[in-house]
Amino acid sequence: MLNPRLATRYAKSLIDLSNEMGCLETSLADMQLIEHVCNISADFRNMLRSPIITSEKKIAVIDEILGKNISDLTRRFIHLLIVKGRELNLGEISTAFVTQYNILKHVTTVKITTAVAIDGKLRDSIIAKISTMLPGNTIDLKSNVNADLIGGFVVEVEDKLYDASIRKRLADVRSSVVDTSYVQKM
Repeated sequence: MLNPRLATRYAKSLIDLSNEMGCLETSLADMQLIEHVCNISADFRNMLRSPIITSEKKIAVIDEILGKNISDLTRRFIHLLIVKGRELNLGEISTAFVTQYNILKHVTTVKITTAVAIDGKLRDSIIAKISTMLPGNTIDLKSNVNADLIGGFVVEVEDKLYDASIRKRLADVRSSVVDTSYVQKM
């Protein structure tokens, strides 16, 4: 069940509390871990959603899975969510936390998809180039490999998409060669 308003409010509360206590970076790492666990484990998500599993059992499972890997503040926050019956929103709350942290710290996530893996030198030059276009922001570059691109790259920055792939250019050429607009004129 998606509830962005609820997720935003709980995430904001944790950000404010973490900032007050001076452990914002620790909470970020914890929430990234929780987001990752929620994304990769359907069993974990199903356990959180299950009305049959008691709150005490959910707390015990989460403490067993994440206990030593998360801070005490985050652990207590998750316990509060479970007591309030909001545990099914944990993945959404963790995503909202990371998003709000990025806004607070002026971190821009840039997604680049290439046909082959990029090396460190190319990665650094891409970050430098994008940093000139977004002054004052820290760039968080996430790279993916998609062999279907054939060559070139696709960059996503905020709500903008720049497609400089060979696949896109071939599709453009194909659409210009296979122009059927004359059929409608007949």
